[in-house]
This record gives sequence, structure tokens and C-alpha cells, in this order.
Amino acid sequence: MNLTLEALQILDAIDRKGSFAAAASALDKVPSAITYSIRKLEDDLDVLLFDRRGHRAKLTTAGQELLTQGRHLLLAAEELEQRVKRTATGWEAELRIVMDGVIQFEHFLPLIQEFQHQACGTRLRISQETLSGVWETLLAGRADLAIGAAYDGPDTLRMHGEYQTQTMGNIDWVFAVAAKHPLATAPEPLTATVIQSHRAIAVGDTGRNLPSINAGLLAGQDTLTVPTLQAKLLAQIAGLGCGNLPHKLALPHLQSGALVEKTLQENRLTGNNHIAWRRNDKGKALQWFLQRLADPVVQRMLSGS
Repeated sequence: MNLTLEALQILDAIDRKGSFAAAASALDKVPSAITYSIRKLEDDLDVLLFDRRGHRAKLTTAGQELLTQGRHLLLAAEELEQRVKRTATGWEAELRIVMDGVIQFEHFLPLIQEFQHQACGTRLRISQETLSGVWETLLAGRADLAIGAAYDGPDTLRMHGEYQTQTMGNIDWVFAVAAKHPLATAPEPLTATVIQSHRAIAVGDTGRNLPSINAGLLAGQDTLTVPTLQAKLLAQIAGLGCGNLPHKLALPHLQSGALVEKTLQENRLTGNNHIAWRRNDKGKALQWFLQRLADPVVQRMLSGS
């Protein structure tokens, strides 16, 4: 390859400093070495990079294009160098976190802000899935840490031994309907038979390969499936159906009267949410999050309780 990072650095320095001589001084080289490098690069690429007809060398159109694209390469090389150095210190170049939609992102923001104070350079990549989609993302290697994963996970995960899980506490759920919904005035406690005759609002399971999880739905019940928990809340406020909502999320609307909480003959929706990760992953960023997620205060913050 004729193009080298050193040649791009020289080209960049000439443009930033304004002359070959200034670039030589900035790079701690003699001017003749700068001139030789540019001429060699022009010969190797068979293009003219500088117009030398005036008193000052000026980049040609080809030279400007090489500099513009070359700066992307220089930045990528610098980032790669820094990532390698960070990895050598035990900090991951990137930590991928998948969260269940039941975790409100606004509740996770304080943890992100706290992590930034570590100044470790680890990039965070956060995605959101629902129900079995969270477990599937972790099992497929698309995430290093799962937060808020529902129930105990698939049998393959529990039997594999490669993964470790810990509970992060229960989310407090309420069964709620709009004030104008027929169930709002129905006698309590509501029976499963009564509930089954009304449409349920459910957040769709995003898993594609694992068996779907249908939390809180009754067999044969008409269901409107929506993409997010926020969409479920809005659909229930609109009176389009009934269902369970996190108490913290529903509380303002219960207080305003837009939603009505109903008691059930059978127990409310239950089930622990989990944190899960690969047992052999020892990166410092992952360990930092695991330590913070073990704190009951952080768990309550994330669960909205």
C-alpha cells in the first residue's frame, strides 16, 4: 500500500500549520524530509497534491479529498490506539447493555452519569428488548449485560453454566383501566372470567427464537399488542383495553383519575426481574455495573419503587 498514516499526518500538519516548514517544526522533522515525503506520496499515487505555482503551496482538489478522507483514518487510528491501551488496563473498549422495556431509561440515566466519572473511556451501547428478547440478545452475544430480564430465563441459559444471574427485586404492578372502561365500575375483586371478556393491552415480546413470554394474559383473551410500555400506558388511558402497569408509571394517572386501579380475585402479576451476564467476563466496566446493580438503592431506583 502506497498510503501510510505517517504520510497522512504530514499532509494534515501542512494544512493545519500553513507551510512545509511549519509542519516540519511541529512534527520535529527537517523541512527536506517533509518535502521528500510529499513528493514520494505524489509519485506513488500518481496525482498532484499541491499546486506549487504560487508563493505558497496550495492543496489541489485531489489533495483536499485525500486530506478530508485521510483525517477520518487518522482519527480511527488514534481511537484504535486508545482502545487497545484501555483494554490493556482491564477496561473494555465497549460495554453492551440490553435492558427490558420495563426499566424506564430515565431511571437508568443517573447510573450512566455516575459511570462517566470513572473517565475510563469505555463506550456504552444500550439497547432495549422485551421479555424473552432480553435473554435472546444476551445468549446471542449481542450484549454483555442484561438488566431487568423477566423471570428465570430459558432452560438453555440455566443449564449452560456460562451465565450468571442475580435478582434485582420485584416491580410493583397494578391492574388498571381507564375511568370510562366498563371494568372501572365492575364489582371487585375482578375474576379471571370477567377480565377475559375484555381486551388486554400487552407489550410485544421481541424474542424471535426463544418461546414467547405472555405476562399477565389469559388464555383466549383478545389482545392489542403494542411496542413499548409507554404505548401500553397510553392505550389503557385511551380505554382501548385493560392490563397490568408498573405502579410508579401508573401513579400520576391514578391520582388524576384517568386510570382506576382494580383489585383482582387472583394474585397480581409477580415475577422477579434479573441481571444476567457471562460468568467469565471480568472487564472493569462490567464489574463496576455489577457492583452498583447489587445495591438495593439502585435496584429500587431502576424498578421505579
